[in-house]
Amino acid sequence: MKSVFLNALQILHKLTKEGYQAYFVGGSVRDSLLEREIGDVDIATSAAPDEVQRIFPKTVDVGAAHGTVIVIHNGTPYEVTTFRTEEGYKDARRPDKVSFVQDITEDLKRRDFTVNAMAMDVDGKLIDFYGGREDLKKGIIRTVGDPAERFSEDGLRMMRAVRFVSQLGFRLSNETKNAITEKNALLQKISIERKLAEFDKLLLGENRGEAILLLLETGIEEHLPFLSGQKEALLRFARHEKGALSSLNEMWMLLLYELHFSDPAGFLKSWKMPMKRIKHLQHGVSILEKRRQEGWTSWLLYQAGSEAAIEAEACCLALEGETSRNRALKVEEAFRSLPIKNRSELAVTGEDLLNWTGKKPGPWISEMLEDAEQAVLSHKIGNSKTEIKEWVFRCSSQK
Repeated sequence: MKSVFLNALQILHKLTKEGYQAYFVGGSVRDSLLEREIGDVDIATSAAPDEVQRIFPKTVDVGAAHGTVIVIHNGTPYEVTTFRTEEGYKDARRPDKVSFVQDITEDLKRRDFTVNAMAMDVDGKLIDFYGGREDLKKGIIRTVGDPAERFSEDGLRMMRAVRFVSQLGFRLSNETKNAITEKNALLQKISIERKLAEFDKLLLGENRGEAILLLLETGIEEHLPFLSGQKEALLRFARHEKGALSSLNEMWMLLLYELHFSDPAGFLKSWKMPMKRIKHLQHGVSILEKRRQEGWTSWLLYQAGSEAAIEAEACCLALEGETSRNRALKVEEAFRSLPIKNRSELAVTGEDLLNWTGKKPGPWISEMLEDAEQAVLSHKIGNSKTEIKEWVFRCSSQK
């Protein structure tokens, strides 16, 4: 049993000592069998939420009505959820009724895919009623039971299926793929925020290109913000190697570049991204377009900033079919060698210009500071107050 499970094993022991069943469940069990890095370790138990809260001294109620309590053990939070069944999905998002049960079989039956419907007991024994281990061996994403029924319960499961293709390198079973094609319109009922979370994870998967093709084959893209009718752009995006790209920002910048929208900020807002993220991506794709048009200059590097410059160069590498990031590292070195990295490092301020010239405040101050930045960056003058002052008077005398 892996160390991440050993750290939480006392929770299982304590529950079983109290007479309840308890198992590790879900993604942690799946990833353990795949020898992948394990994220959160979740626990399912026959104990009701109030019993879990009674047994453990440190808990957080995050959804006891639906069976989930956070147990803090040795400083680490673990989701402990009561075995449950779910009924009635009128909105194709949430169950109308949740019922607690005493049978792990029933609890696993409600889960989305066979590879996620496995459990492991305190001795490391695998509980697998629905063929999850066999599907792991075959590399197949298959729903537990009828796929049309599973997707009608929660339409987001269709995006999760494609996301697992990206992350795990698996393929969809024919029945699962056909059901997604048939039921994709259910995604209209799913919030943009939930779609964004799945799409972000999809973009980070090693098999992103295959997953993007699946979005197109099943019609999912028709229900994602502003991606309807963008088949050619998405196909171009899918063909690019992921090797040179290492961050989610780079994935989105490359996608924005291929989409060629006149209003990238509007597109990103439609995904309900935070404004800080929107501004970063909008700036990044602007730098990427300039880099593709004119190459790097000291001024463009300065305007970009270190992070956006590295991201833009990584996107250029992907567009050129390169997988190494060495060139991006050289761009980082070039940025570090600039005499100034931002305006706060310039040796003079707007107040200095006012004092030297005696002029009234106005737009000319910002223009003159930008001219000074460019002169320093091009090594026409040094970044000292004396040299910049002389340069200002030379410029004034030439006008």
